[in-house]
Amino acid sequence: MNDPVPQEPERESQLVGTFVRLADTLVDDYDIPEVLHQLALHCVEFLGASAAALMLSDQRDGLQLVASSDERSRLLELFQLQTDEGPCIDSFRSGEAVVATDLSTDLPRWPVFAPRAMEHGFRSVYALPLRLRQDTIGTLNLFGHLPGTLPPEDAKVAQALADIATIGILQERTIRHGEVLTAQLQGALNSRITIEQAKGLLAHAGGLDMEQAFQALRGYARSHSTRLSDIAYALATGQLHPGRVLGLGHGRPGDL
Repeated sequence: MNDPVPQEPERESQLVGTFVRLADTLVDDYDIPEVLHQLALHCVEFLGASAAALMLSDQRDGLQLVASSDERSRLLELFQLQTDEGPCIDSFRSGEAVVATDLSTDLPRWPVFAPRAMEHGFRSVYALPLRLRQDTIGTLNLFGHLPGTLPPEDAKVAQALADIATIGILQERTIRHGEVLTAQLQGALNSRITIEQAKGLLAHAGGLDMEQAFQALRGYARSHSTRLSDIAYALATGQLHPGRVLGLGHGRPGDL
C-alpha cells in the first residue's frame, strides 16, 4: 500500500515460494497461531502494507484478534473491537472488502476509530473478509502509512492470502459438522489468549516490550521444533520457566 515491495520478477518468485511453503504447512499437522502470524508478515512483505492483522469470529459471532504483524496494529485492532467501529468491523458484518483510502476524510464514518488510527501513524486501511462459502469467519486487515489503496494485482494477492488463512483454519477434512467448525475457531482464539499470557510473563521476566517478548517466544518454539501454542501453554501453566525461554539459565530439568 505504501511501503516498498520487491520488484518483479523477484516478487513473483518469492510469492510462489511462499504459497508452496504454506501449502506444505497445511498438508499435515500445523500450528494455527504461527501460520496466521506468518501470513500477516507476508502481507507486509509482498503488498507494501505498513502493518497487517487477522481477526476471527468467536462462538458469540463477535470478533477476536488472532494475529498481527506488529504491536501497533495489534493495539489498533483491539481498539476497533473495544469501540465496535472501523473498516475491519464493517468488512466482517458486510462480508465485503472495505477500503479506506484516506482516513482523514473518513471521520464521519468512523469518528472514534479514524483519529486513533492516524495517531498510530496510519492513513489508509484495506479490510478483506475471510469467507467459507457464504459464511464470513473473520477479516484480513492491511494498514498503510500514506493515503491510497492496493493496485488490482496486489488486491488479488491479498485475497489469495486471505483464502489461505481461511483454508488453514477450516481444512475441509476436519470440518464435518457445524459444532466442529465452532470448535476449530474457538481453539484458535483460545491459543491466542494463552500466547498473550505467555508474552506478558516473558515481558515481565526480561524487561521486554510485548513485541520483543513475542519474538523470544517464537524463537524458542522454532529452536525446539515445538508448536508456538504449546510453548505458550507451558509458560502460562508454570511448566516452563520464562528464564529458560529468555536464555537466563533458569528452569527445571523437566522444562522443554
